[in-house]
This record gives sequence, structure tokens and C-alpha cells, in this order.
Amino acid sequence: MAGLHTVEKIGGTSMSRFGEIMRNVIIGDRQGEALYNRIFVVSAYGGITNLLLENKKTGAPGVYGKFAAGEDSWREALDAVRTRMIEFNRSFADIGLDQEVADQFVHERLDGIRDCLEDVQRIGSYGHFPKQSYLPATRELLSAVGEAHSAFNSVEILRAHGVNARFIDLTGWKDTVLTSLDKAIATGFAGVDFALEMPIVTGYVKYDEGIMTRFDRGYSEITFSKVAVITKAREGIIHKEYHLSTGDPVLIGADRVQVIGATNFDIADQLSDLDMEAIHSKASKEMELCDIPIRVKNAFDPTHPGTLIQRGYVSPEPRVEIICGRDDVVAVEVHDPEMVGEVGYDYRLLDHLRRAGISYIAKATNANTITHFIPEKHAGLNRCVESIRDGFPAAAVAVSPVAIVSVIGTNMRLPGFLSRAANALAREKINVLGLGQAMRQVNMQFIVRREDYKGAQVALHREFVE
Repeated sequence: MAGLHTVEKIGGTSMSRFGEIMRNVIIGDRQGEALYNRIFVVSAYGGITNLLLENKKTGAPGVYGKFAAGEDSWREALDAVRTRMIEFNRSFADIGLDQEVADQFVHERLDGIRDCLEDVQRIGSYGHFPKQSYLPATRELLSAVGEAHSAFNSVEILRAHGVNARFIDLTGWKDTVLTSLDKAIATGFAGVDFALEMPIVTGYVKYDEGIMTRFDRGYSEITFSKVAVITKAREGIIHKEYHLSTGDPVLIGADRVQVIGATNFDIADQLSDLDMEAIHSKASKEMELCDIPIRVKNAFDPTHPGTLIQRGYVSPEPRVEIICGRDDVVAVEVHDPEMVGEVGYDYRLLDHLRRAGISYIAKATNANTITHFIPEKHAGLNRCVESIRDGFPAAAVAVSPVAIVSVIGTNMRLPGFLSRAANALAREKINVLGLGQAMRQVNMQFIVRREDYKGAQVALHREFVE
């Protein structure tokens, strides 16, 4: 049976504007008991995890990247993290954060991390401890401190405003006991009264498999989902800096896009596959199975109901819900005359992707050609392509930069849909390099040149939404 409470997630960019988040989302015009029956899972402040690990977009090394490379400059990188955390503390002085208490928390955690890394580096220097034996744990340790910092500060600020906030530190700081993910979360919530307390929860959870090792940078949404399932929430809410809209307002224009309003978990999967941050695909699965809906809201438009993602929703009228895509894609095309009629050729080709740890986004095939569309940023891509060339010496293997533009909706059974889409692109002189659609008709993918990425989205949005 579902509880009375919600579980709500606040991302790093929003956390960096905590004064506004407190006014818009956490407190607003609520008083007394209306403040409670809400759990908040928080991310690290914007940019902190990049400094701790590596820059998510550029790959520039942070503390972990330099430590893993054996560079002594990891100490300076850790000092840069300390400086940035203290700057965040200063930015919240005017909304009630006790600077001495907040700074002391930062120094205690970072001093402990520095001492730990010194010891690990010393042990590693003896040569009997390969890097793979201690680097995953090092990455976990560094990941945890960002969420611990933001959650601790949030509790201190909220208490200063009369809210009975409770710090739920799931990072396992100096805790030598390792348990499963579910048990770690259940233990953290033991004795919490949702009706009288407001739990502020770290997006990082320490558990036996390692949440960063298992889910990498999407771990805070896994925590959000697990907390919702374990505590039997009535609804999960994700607060973002924007609405989930029919298109990218930057590409298409804020005056042209519309808030989606309602969709289902199937569409959330399609968006996740295109690297759109609606919700991590693995995070949504358990909530879907437990029939816990997810609402995506704009943190800076608090009165708007946002977009409700729920199981079983299908638009009552055929319509396109969102036009989106990604332009960081390469087409890996394998042309081989020996492929025709050969059973298992596709299987052997896919094994090269599997060994490189690559999950493809789309695929096209005919009698003698198979093309996989793969994220360009994948670290194993070049190695995988060379492996394919070695494994299929008779094949011609070509790698081309492309973009994928998708038209997505829960009910797109529109007569002449493909014709309308092709005509909309043709009017803009956009050549379709490839096309993909499953019979379920929830996602039609157009492969285009990268230079046509924006134009294709604008044209399709104009045709099907505007």
C-alpha cells in the first residue's frame, strides 16, 4: 500500500540556487504539517562532482582522474574542491547557513579523504596492489562527499527557517559495515517519522556493489527510485531547471515548445536512450513495476503541475509528444558481400560491441550491410572498430559522424505520418541518411547529417506540434 509521502529529487544545478529552491519547492507557502510527508534526495552542487572525478562533458581530470593517472597534482585538485565548497558555503550565508559549522563539515570530510588517499597511494607504491584493486573504492569515496556536503548544508539552512529537517547520510562515512543497497537505505530511514520530519537524503549510497561502479554518474536517480520503492511513496517528483517539453526550447524556441503534460514509462525509456535527462532508465524500472508515478517539474515554475509519467498512459488522440535527438553519434557501417544468407553474422558482429561495453542507439540492416549508430564519446569505440576490421577482413568498415532526430509519442498511429515527416524534411532540403521505426510506433528515428541536426528538429516540430 502506497504511503502518504512523496520522494523528490533536486539536481545539482538547482541545488546551487538553494535559496530559490527553498522558496519555490521545499517551503513555498507551506506551514506546519503541510511541510512534511516529503523526502528530498539531493545531488552535489553544480560542478562539484566534475572537480571530484572528471568533467562529464570534456573529460578533464579532477581529483580521481589525476590520482588514477599517478599524478601528484591530485592534492592541488582536492584543494580546488575545498575552495569551491567553501565558496558555496559563503553563497548561502544570507539564507541562514552557519558558516563555521558548514566549513567544519567540509574540512573534516576533505581532510579525511586526503589522509585516506595518501595511505592508498603509499600502499600502491609497493607494487603488490594493482590499481584495479583500489581505484573503484577511491572513486566511490570521492563521489560521496559532494552529496554529503549539499545535504548537510540543506538541513542546517532549513532548520534555521524552522523546518524540522533530518540529515540522512547514506554515504557510509567511516562506516566499516557493507550491506546491500536496499538494506543500506532501509537502515538509514529507520525511525524516521515522515509526518513530523523532513528527510534530506544524500544522492550517494554506500553499499556492497558500489553505486558509482554499478551506475556511474546516474547514481542519484537510482537512489531516488530506491527510496521511493522502499518507503512506498505515492509519487516521485524530479525537480529540474526546465519543463519536459515537446522540443528543446534552445533549438526550437521557448515560445514554440509546449509542456508535454502526460506520458508513460515507455517514452521515458526512449528519452533515456537518447541521453535526455528525464530519468535514468534503470531508475524508472522499479517505480514502474511498483506503479509509483513520476512527475517532472520545473523548479522555478512551482505552480505548474509539470509532466506526469505513469504506467499504462496512452494519449487518447494520436499525437507527437516530443521531438528530440542527439548529434554526438557515429555510424559504424559494415559492408560485406559474404554476409548474404550467413546465419549468425549479426551475432558475431554484436559480440565485438559487447566486448567493448558498447550499447548502440539504433541499427539498420540489409542483405550485405549492417550499420550501428553509437555514441561518439564512448571510450571503447576506436578499439571496437579496429576489432571489427580484424574480425571481418573481407568487410569494408566505415565510420561516419551523424545525428539522430526522433519523433516520439505514446500514440502516433497517424495515417500518412511517414509521408508528412519526409515532406517536412524535404522542404528544408534535409536528406534522410537512415530511418528506423519498430512496429509499436512510439519512436521514429531519422538519421541525418550533423549540420542538419537543428533544422530537422525545427522542421518536424513545426509539422507535428505547432
